[in-house]
Amino acid sequence: MNHQEVFGYATEAQLNEFLYSFQLLGQKKASKEKQLATLYAISNHLEDHYKTFSVQKRNGQMRIIYAPSPLLKGVQRRILTSLLNERQDSPFATAYKNGESIFLNAAKHARQKYILKLDIEDFFGSILFPDVMNYAFPKAIFPKRISGLLTSLCCYHDALPQGAPTSAAISNIVMKPFDDYMGKLARDMGINYSRYSDDMTFSGDFDTAYMYRKAKMFLNDMNFSVNHAKTKVLTRKMQQKVTGLIVNEKIQVPKAYRKKVRQDAYYASQFGLRNHLAFIQQSNEDEISTEAVKRYQLVLLGKINHILCANPNDKEFLNWREKIKGL
Repeated sequence: MNHQEVFGYATEAQLNEFLYSFQLLGQKKASKEKQLATLYAISNHLEDHYKTFSVQKRNGQMRIIYAPSPLLKGVQRRILTSLLNERQDSPFATAYKNGESIFLNAAKHARQKYILKLDIEDFFGSILFPDVMNYAFPKAIFPKRISGLLTSLCCYHDALPQGAPTSAAISNIVMKPFDDYMGKLARDMGINYSRYSDDMTFSGDFDTAYMYRKAKMFLNDMNFSVNHAKTKVLTRKMQQKVTGLIVNEKIQVPKAYRKKVRQDAYYASQFGLRNHLAFIQQSNEDEISTEAVKRYQLVLLGKINHILCANPNDKEFLNWREKIKGL
């Protein structure tokens, strides 16, 4: 008898007890019935529990972030720690994991003859409600009703929201079949493979066209689309970059990137974050909200930390990090 057959004999009270055992609202004083009602109320009115804003990516483009309310964020964090962190993802997935970093991911592909880079278009937005339910909360583990509720609490507009604490872990769980298959295929052929979020990298002396076809076919079967604009084959005669780091010889950040971050850090420290952000956006200072200033500070710190990943002892950027933190 499988789990679903067992759950089929469970009473409403037993299913509620199963859900309540996850303590998704924490140790609250409210009654069990009220806590369960709150979870269903959140899932039925998700539009009241998300705030949408944009942040600038390293390439200058904007990324849409869906920030959950404190209440929903707390629920998602408990789903992450109680249910998702116990799930095993692929060893070839290197993002969103303790002990991994963009530096370690890039180091796997240093000093290689060829590098094939693939990118999934609209990665989180392409992981849909059925994918989350089938992979993260499968019927082999959860009763259908509870699986549906947990999936609703982790999705927004029927897809994974970039900004929810659960989205990263779920994306790795969904991608596990792809990672395991492509990773084993690559390893058997003497090729290095890793996936950092939506960035897939193959490196070595190999037939890049063959690996591209295999990866694209598998991704298409999973209803993902390859971002052709970001598909690249890099040789040793070219600048080989993996997760933003140059890997031809030693791991390093591009000089142009260092120069731009140094410039932004200087102007922000000299004239203030708000003033510099207004200059970048070509607007007046009084049009820049405190929230926007804080987001820009985090973006700038993220860029500095990106540089420090390649050289943690870089005194110049260690100094810039402390200055920007203090603004």
